[in-house]
Amino acid sequence: MSKNVAAKFSIIATLFILAGGIQAIAQEDQAPNSAQIVALDECDPATFNAALGPDFCHNVALGFSTTLNDLFAKAAAGTPDPGWDFEPDEVSIKKGATLTVVDQGGEPHTFTEVAHFGGGFIPPLNAGEETVPECSGGFSNVAVARTRLLQGSQLQITGLSKGEHLFECCIHPWMRVKVRVR
Repeated sequence: MSKNVAAKFSIIATLFILAGGIQAIAQEDQAPNSAQIVALDECDPATFNAALGPDFCHNVALGFSTTLNDLFAKAAAGTPDPGWDFEPDEVSIKKGATLTVVDQGGEPHTFTEVAHFGGGFIPPLNAGEETVPECSGGFSNVAVARTRLLQGSQLQITGLSKGEHLFECCIHPWMRVKVRVR
């Protein structure tokens, strides 16, 4: 191969490498400056309110609901109710972005950052998982109480460092979200 051909290949290879780096930077810049996560559930007002007090559950699922007994039975069987969920399950944002979590379900939740996913502070809902330290103590733990979401409320999270952050509901621990900060 002549020196001219080798030099051309070298230049082309360098351009491809630079283009890949530029594309990676562009993808990082495409991470949003804000994101919204929605907490959902399908509590049955009759059974939840009878056990937990009037107006505890405000079902907004229009005819779809899970009784309190079914919620506990499904969790005990290791198949938690998929109607209790954070949407989306994963999100990517830029460093400095605002993450807004909105409770559009019928009952309270938490959005608590944890080191590792695990159980919450209501052992029968943990599907055999141990309570994670961040959820210990329930609402008597001020750190958990600060992450509480009441029906129709929202929580804004700012200042997340670059990397992966894990959040879960300390009441319904199968409600989980991974947040990647770029």
